[in-house]
Amino acid sequence: MRRGRRLPELRLSEEARSTLQGWTRRRKTAQALSMRVRIVLRASDGLTATAIAAEVHACIQTVSKWWRRFDEQGLDGLLDEPRPGQPRKLSDAQIEEVIVRTLESKPPAATHWSTRTMAAATSINQTAISRIWRAFSLAPHRSETFKLSKDPLFIDKVRDIVGLYMNPPERALLLCVDEKSQIQALDRTAPLLPMRPGQIERRTHDYARHGTTSLFAALDTKTGNIIGQNQQRHR
Repeated sequence: MRRGRRLPELRLSEEARSTLQGWTRRRKTAQALSMRVRIVLRASDGLTATAIAAEVHACIQTVSKWWRRFDEQGLDGLLDEPRPGQPRKLSDAQIEEVIVRTLESKPPAATHWSTRTMAAATSINQTAISRIWRAFSLAPHRSETFKLSKDPLFIDKVRDIVGLYMNPPERALLLCVDEKSQIQALDRTAPLLPMRPGQIERRTHDYARHGTTSLFAALDTKTGNIIGQNQQRHR
């Protein structure tokens, strides 16, 4: 003999049952929605509210609430109701435009989008652009490499250089000079891996040279003038 509060009898159509069973099998279904679906399915099998509450680890009032919501509103009754507060001002189309522009285009005369340039291009305020990028884990200003140097002394060189910054000798003067002996057209040794939601742009650290000219330059530290000379490529 069954004990416990009986729920109002409600027969599920084959279409509704199939939809509910599909929700329970989906890995990305929210835990709260999954519990509500199990309540409805078990109640349609004739179980009492007490038995269902023990099975889904919920109180009897919760079981009765979601069965009643399903009885009155159908599948939509199992979803969360809109929360009170200021309604959303941005439409899905506007959010999609920001994401597509971020992933598939670049601003004029710049290497990547910033919140200011994107706000000016889409007529959406800068704060909203920042929220969209955070929600979809987009970081146009960042990039990283995905290859390691094949130099057998790479680790030793890194330790020497980083050590000068982290623990320099006493009363030492450290000058950082970037070699620019040639101006050339450069090509990365592997294709660039574009940015996508949750993954920043990645490129190789090494490249192939396709140079045409050489630039020899010197800096006059006293006046700040640069003395330079261009020459055609020669061997």
